[in-house]
Amino acid sequence: MRLDLTGGRSYEDRDSGIFLAHRGTYAIFQRGYEKCDSGMFLPVAARAQFSNRAAAMNDVILDLTAIEKHYQNGDTIVRALDGVSLKIHSGEFVAIMGQSGSGKSTLMNIIGCLDRPTSGSYRVLGKEAANLSPDELAALRRETFGFVFQRYNLLATATAGENVEIPSVYAGLPKQKRSIRARGLLQRLGLGDRTDHRPAELSGGQQQRVAIARALVNDPPVILADEPTGALDSRSGDEVLSLLKELHVEGRTIILITHAENVAQHASRIVRIQDGGILDDSGVVTRENRPLVDIADLSLKSAVTLAASMQEALVTAWRSLRVNIFRTVLTLLGIIIGVAAVVAMLAVGEGSRQKVLDRISSFGTNLMLIRPGAAGIRNAGDIVTLIPEDAAAIKALPNIETALPERSGRMTVRFGNRDYQTSVQGTGADFPQARDWKVAEGQFFNADDMKQYAPVVVLGRTVAKTLFPDGGEAVGNYVLLKNVPFLVIGVMTEKGASPNGSDQDDVIFTPINTGLVRLFGKSYLSSITIKVSDAADIAATQERVENLLRERHRTEDFSVRNMASYLQAAIETQDTFTLLLGTVAAISLLVGGIGVMNIMLVSVVERTREIGIRMATGARMRDILLQFNIEAAVVCAAGGLLGILVGVAAGMILRYSGMSVIFSLTPALLAFACASATGLIFGYLPARKAARLDPVVALASE
Repeated sequence: MRLDLTGGRSYEDRDSGIFLAHRGTYAIFQRGYEKCDSGMFLPVAARAQFSNRAAAMNDVILDLTAIEKHYQNGDTIVRALDGVSLKIHSGEFVAIMGQSGSGKSTLMNIIGCLDRPTSGSYRVLGKEAANLSPDELAALRRETFGFVFQRYNLLATATAGENVEIPSVYAGLPKQKRSIRARGLLQRLGLGDRTDHRPAELSGGQQQRVAIARALVNDPPVILADEPTGALDSRSGDEVLSLLKELHVEGRTIILITHAENVAQHASRIVRIQDGGILDDSGVVTRENRPLVDIADLSLKSAVTLAASMQEALVTAWRSLRVNIFRTVLTLLGIIIGVAAVVAMLAVGEGSRQKVLDRISSFGTNLMLIRPGAAGIRNAGDIVTLIPEDAAAIKALPNIETALPERSGRMTVRFGNRDYQTSVQGTGADFPQARDWKVAEGQFFNADDMKQYAPVVVLGRTVAKTLFPDGGEAVGNYVLLKNVPFLVIGVMTEKGASPNGSDQDDVIFTPINTGLVRLFGKSYLSSITIKVSDAADIAATQERVENLLRERHRTEDFSVRNMASYLQAAIETQDTFTLLLGTVAAISLLVGGIGVMNIMLVSVVERTREIGIRMATGARMRDILLQFNIEAAVVCAAGGLLGILVGVAAGMILRYSGMSVIFSLTPALLAFACASATGLIFGYLPARKAARLDPVVALASE
């Protein structure tokens, strides 16, 4: 809503976000205000309160008593302030004047709650500053003071509008409202067309007006101007001084720090300071019907929400990453390598694990293997403890589908003029069903062959290819084993490598009876393979088998293992292997995290002045801590996403090169979570360092 008054002056409705009168006016207009005798517009509800206070022209807004500030310089104590006592009343325009080294800047820092005195009392709006915590001091600065610095102290990476908005961010004003308010202030100061320009694109006078707009955005009752014309030409300096006088007329308390007599003369009260003490004070100038700013309800509570802080931190983080793009890439590289290593290595580990499990599972998880000799004894195949009758007795037990007596050994097989050494295994007729191993050509021997001690063999695929390299038909031919002719009645399908890497197809099968009599010359077995009907009951079945063999042998001279235990052992081994790969990858991620911490520490040093600006405009320790933590987390999260993509790409290359690679969502999510956590963990120390900076020290940083 706009109200037009006499003289063409206009005022904006504060509800829209623009709460200051247009330039050159003497009043502030808000909805629900009425015009008082002084010419200013006051809230109807507060009219009586302001009328009563109008007479109290000497209300003290800032009260300094015996303030001292000492610095230790080696063995020498420098007394920057030595017993300064000063009262500043609401609505005054005070110039604190002194030469360089007189202590005026130190006094301004203490007045603005940027620094603490060594001793003495300082009360702001009736509150003792010494009793306030750092966050309460930040709130006091945000709600009470607007700072105008000689060097402008604008954020180089932010636009004019964004610079103006900073104090209102920490005041918790929603984005839309603070944007409207910032644009309104810049419009009033003649910079409406420069809102989206960065400080480097503005002249010195324009930058100082942006700084003044920033000082006004939270509508503070006190404006602290430290040498505001020191870096400006005479014309721009006059414009800034005129603007400060207008703000004084509107009811604000103006404190001007200067060393120039002509600048100080614009104030209604001049306080001269020399050698840390007040040399002269022209005194309070009483002016009737001076407009007052209500300071009774100023709160020290933080109005800014966590969401607003995070939003500002994210914007700042993105801006910082974009400005230092080369350094950002180097920082991201460490995280990308770490995350990519985690994703790729765990995928390789999972692929290897699954490959081994598939091979073991191909034997059948419902199998048990009995070997002669007690558990842990080597060369069990040469121990005479298992005999074919044991296999027959076991087969009669419940839940036993078959029990295969087996004997194996290395022998030379001959066909024509070709000799080949291979493994010969005597087994039962149920072998293909028990091992889930099908016959590709011909057939497997049967029960009749077993009873008749038939000299027949079934070749593994490797043996068949070796003896018949030209694709000749193996079935129907005779081969010699220990100079005994054996008829080839079948060729097995290709099985591949075993879990330990041996070739399962490099074998010849013959009936166990035939093998014991004609080949091995021994009546005992090297193993018994058992297939159970119900794999869920394999543990109980194993116990029954062990009890039966103990009864038969009168001792425990055997060992029983089921394939489930082999499978579990393989899983544990592969899990250990995967853990090893993951540990190596995690170390890469750790190194990347240390790199992030290093870069963030450098960033804190480089942006010390920015931290000081934010603290001066009301940022609490939590806001600074959150900002730098979020920046580190953003870097690591971005690196995590890119690392996942790189890891997947590396895994695909390895897969196409022949390795077994299996991707799953869990490692990728784990790697991303670890990368983000790495950012928070390794970003905490730099963030903590930034949050604990002294505002006045940070502002003085080059």
